Amino acid sequence: MLGMVMGMLMVACGTTKKSQSEEQKAVSIQFSADSAYAFCAAQCQYGPRTMNSEAHEKCGEWIVEKFKQYGCDVELQKADLKGYDGTILKSTNIIAKSKPSDKPRILICAHWDSRPWADNDPDSANWHKPVMAANDGASGIAVMLEIARLLQQNDSANMAVDFICFDAEDWGTPQWTDESDGDSWALGAQYWASHFSPLTSHPYDYGILLDMVGGQSAKFYREYFSMKYARNIVEKVWQAASAAGYGSYFPAEDTGGVTDDHLPLNEKAGIPCIDIINHYPDCEQSSFGPTWHTINDDLQHIDKNTLQAVGQTLIQLIFS
Repeated sequence: MLGMVMGMLMVACGTTKKSQSEEQKAVSIQFSADSAYAFCAAQCQYGPRTMNSEAHEKCGEWIVEKFKQYGCDVELQKADLKGYDGTILKSTNIIAKSKPSDKPRILICAHWDSRPWADNDPDSANWHKPVMAANDGASGIAVMLEIARLLQQNDSANMAVDFICFDAEDWGTPQWTDESDGDSWALGAQYWASHFSPLTSHPYDYGILLDMVGGQSAKFYREYFSMKYARNIVEKVWQAASAAGYGSYFPAEDTGGVTDDHLPLNEKAGIPCIDIINHYPDCEQSSFGPTWHTINDDLQHIDKNTLQAVGQTLIQLIFS
């Protein structure tokens, strides 16, 4: 993941329309954290999936085959994108579409590339090493794959779901340079959003971005731009978390804005999109958690309980 926290941290009590969440009953379909963890591990077996690498190419092929296995029609949106340093990035957005349906259609997305530099590592000797990205990338893809698997097995969903694995998200300007460019992040999402047209593509009621959804002791606060562009979707998802029994993972508190893949969806594609992203208000190393952009973003720091909380919340949303 991602760019930078923008602005000061804003924490405030909020309302989540408890009467509505109390009326929701927990759905019977169960998200499998074990399955999601296995999907996360499968990606990490390729090594860091940095842009233009063989690991990146091979893992992309694996992701495509998994979505096809679960009944999705897959499109590949390839583009040569320019990184902050002029590097040409061979980018592939993986778009997995569910079958045509008259049901409302939503979009769930995450990025699948790895950060090429552990530039937030406490040891400067690691700053030029790639990140395994078990949480910052693989966890979001893993949750989406498990949802796709469950959607294939159960036809009682109240909405159709498409998935996008955005590429070239994490080639943003490293901390060890003197440059600063907010537009150097989320390149794949920027490209997709600039080419999206509801006249020629599926229109989406809304979108949900998953970013770092498997970290230990993670919680998901209401991110500023999500509240700005899609407050009603934030409330809907937070209500689903409460109904599913995972409200403690989704505090009704606001936090600052994050430069992430949801921004071009909101600002360029016109799709109201929220960001489910971990936030650690008391972590000195980073508000994104102690493993963010470090060599410790590995499977040992993935928590199945966090995967379960996020995954079951989305299952509650889709099937309730």
